[in-house]
Amino acid sequence: MIHKINGKQHNSKLCFVCGLKNKFGIQAHFYITENQELIALFTPSEEHQSYPGRLHGGIASAILDETIGRAILNKYETEVWGVTIELNTKFKKPIPLNQQLKVIGRITAENSRMFEGTGEIILPNGEVAVTAHGKYLKVPLNKITDFDKEENEWRVVDLETDPKEIEI
Repeated sequence: MIHKINGKQHNSKLCFVCGLKNKFGIQAHFYITENQELIALFTPSEEHQSYPGRLHGGIASAILDETIGRAILNKYETEVWGVTIELNTKFKKPIPLNQQLKVIGRITAENSRMFEGTGEIILPNGEVAVTAHGKYLKVPLNKITDFDKEENEWRVVDLETDPKEIEI
C-alpha cells in the first residue's frame, strides 16, 4: 500500500528516538500520512543490538511507543502530548540491524483525557516484526517537563531524502 506523505513532525537534539545529535540514539524521522497515521523511518546500528545482528526488544518497544504516542499530534493544531500509561508489544520476527525500518502508528480511540493507539514495525521485506497497543494520558508539555524548544532544537528538519510517499 502506498501512503502519501502530507507533512513531517519535529525532531529534537538529544531525545533517544528522534534526537539528531544523540550519537547513541536511533535518529528517527516521522512522516504524517494522508489518513493521519504516522510513519517513522530509522536504521538501527550495532549500538542498538541485543543478540548479535538483532535489534534489542527494548528499543523496538521505544520506537513503537514514540510513534503511537506522537500520532496524536497529527489531530490537533496545538501540541497535545501523551504520557504512556500502558504499552503491550508482541514480537513476531527478529529485527535486523543496518537496514531501514518502517514503523506505523495510529490513534484508535480517544476521549478528553486519554487516547489509545496501535502500531507495527515493518521489515524491509514487508513482514510485520512487532505489534503494539498503547494507552496514553493527554498532558500539556509544561506539566511533563521544563522544555525550551529552542535549546532542545525542537523543529522540523527537512532532508533531501524525505519521501513524498512511503510504500508499506
